[in-house]
Amino acid sequence: MGRGDLTNDEWARLTPHLPKTGGRGGRWNDHRTVINGVLFRVRTGVPWRDLPNRFGNWKTVYERHRRWSADGTWDRILQAVQADADARGRIDWSMVSVDSTSCRAHQHAAGAPRRTPRVPKRRSTPRQHRSDEGLGRSRGGLTSKIHLAGEGGLRPLALLVTPGQWGDSPQLIPVLERIRVKRLGGGHPRTRPDHLGGDKAYSSRRNRRYLRRRQIKHTIPEPKDQRANRRRRGSRGGRPASFDKERCKRRNEVERTINRLKHFRAVATRYDKRAYVFHGTVTVASLRLWLRS
Repeated sequence: MGRGDLTNDEWARLTPHLPKTGGRGGRWNDHRTVINGVLFRVRTGVPWRDLPNRFGNWKTVYERHRRWSADGTWDRILQAVQADADARGRIDWSMVSVDSTSCRAHQHAAGAPRRTPRVPKRRSTPRQHRSDEGLGRSRGGLTSKIHLAGEGGLRPLALLVTPGQWGDSPQLIPVLERIRVKRLGGGHPRTRPDHLGGDKAYSSRRNRRYLRRRQIKHTIPEPKDQRANRRRRGSRGGRPASFDKERCKRRNEVERTINRLKHFRAVATRYDKRAYVFHGTVTVASLRLWLRS
């Protein structure tokens, strides 16, 4: 067993959730070797062609990762592992925090084929990338942004990939809508944390109205301009948002979760051309964190 490979215990936890058949009724060959190859690439960030021979044909490893990223298999496996952890009481629902991180895109990540004809532009105009590919221009250059919700055990519950220049506040609701931890005993999946934390970037009337409607208690600092505007409106401005300093201190948990995710070099730097493949890469890194706990 090589460094970073699945242990026997991790493999036993993962096996029941893997697909049993491949395309056209065939069977997949040697899941464990291929998944170890995917984990090696996610951890080291090497080009797929440079995978060590012990993982077999590099194209087999890449194609399975690409296919499972496209059809949502990685997402379903992650949700199944989360459900197992929740059934054992291993998810800390007492405080779920949201945050985002920017990932610099490698030059090889740019260049996915266009569906619309190229329009000639002036040289001074920067190239515009498709929004569905999760690439954009920000202060750090060509970047992607990962928005995620992390639980108290420093593991991601849900994630979303967007272009790097997209703001944090509009992505709060889409990220929370992706939290769906199934209950092994049946019933509706759990989608609401006991408490939600976030920084000032997530403070908006729309977000607070959404959280109140779903009856989710939250601790989100109010920026000075919003506080001054509320006071200026008097009674029409509403009541000040409740703020718990002790709970606010736990907001570092999601930052530490992001730090753990970016230990994987293929997450810290985006090498994948397509957004769905990069989403699968981040999902595999998240799955690795859940299996280690």
